[in-house]
Amino acid sequence: MLELIKKYHPNQGASQQARVISLFSLVGMSMTFLMGAISFLGSDNALTVVLFLASLTYLLSFLFVKRLNVSVSANLIIYSLYLLMFYLVFSGGVSQTGPLWIFIVAPVSVYVLGLRQGIMNLLIFLFVISAIMFMPQSLIAHAAYSNEFKIRLILSFLTMSFLSALYEHLRMLSYKNALEISRQYQQLAMRDPLTKLANRRNAAAILEQEKARLQRNNEPLSVLLCDLDHFKSVNDKYGHNAGDMVLTELSALFTEQVRQQDCVARWGGEEFLIILPQTTSEQAGVIAEKIRSSVENHTLQFLDNKIQVTISIGISQLSQDQTIDELINNADKCLYQAKTLGRNRVHP
Repeated sequence: MLELIKKYHPNQGASQQARVISLFSLVGMSMTFLMGAISFLGSDNALTVVLFLASLTYLLSFLFVKRLNVSVSANLIIYSLYLLMFYLVFSGGVSQTGPLWIFIVAPVSVYVLGLRQGIMNLLIFLFVISAIMFMPQSLIAHAAYSNEFKIRLILSFLTMSFLSALYEHLRMLSYKNALEISRQYQQLAMRDPLTKLANRRNAAAILEQEKARLQRNNEPLSVLLCDLDHFKSVNDKYGHNAGDMVLTELSALFTEQVRQQDCVARWGGEEFLIILPQTTSEQAGVIAEKIRSSVENHTLQFLDNKIQVTISIGISQLSQDQTIDELINNADKCLYQAKTLGRNRVHP
């Protein structure tokens, strides 16, 4: 289930970014086309061509989001936007208002490119804009602005860039916190709170996954169903805190006795299920006897009391035509036989 969480959140982020880029592309296409039409009526041919080219670029960006990938559209948006802003600052746009459009660059850059790359791009963008505005007229003729306007424009752009970066930083922190909270909730949903082992629901999901995987490879799958003998007497004699301690310590003992690919789960109450992939019933019997012996020879200490417990274990191997429920039911029957035959034993 945790794997599903990890898969879900990045996909959700990419999907949201694609929607934002699509929206920005449509808005950018519409606005630049409208401004190009107005510029055409005003007989500013150079500005008209630039705006219509920008509108076409945003249209391509929108199509790339739908048919190719987000990164291509993101690069088209960002770098065509930069070029358009450079031209507006250089030419002055309509009535020297071109530089006023540069403020949209900051939030778009940090959102589309990410915080670190966005900030680097903004610094480069600001350097180019400053170079254009402060470039001597004798070198290349361009729109002239007063020094007061240029300084205030740069300071305003720096302020907008800082606020945009701060917002993006807080947005990413919020996203990471939400991801961590989701992970913790999933951990609680799929783990037994006392023993920290997989719970029944988690174990059932793992069994289904292992069944599908191992059947494709024609490999065996066995389970051990373990039950503590006379566990009620432990609770009655020493109290429920002692019973919880026994379950917790035995959980750690079970985990130590199995392989890394195996799964130990708390099946319910004092019952534990151990899933053994790539294991026949004969091999499972060896593992079960090792676990049974370890528990029998293990002394648990609770306050001043030494507690000895034993376990009974039922073994079941999955056959080709069996369901998971039938596998567990068979293990439960074997466990019942082990109890009937005197407990502290493995069956079959």
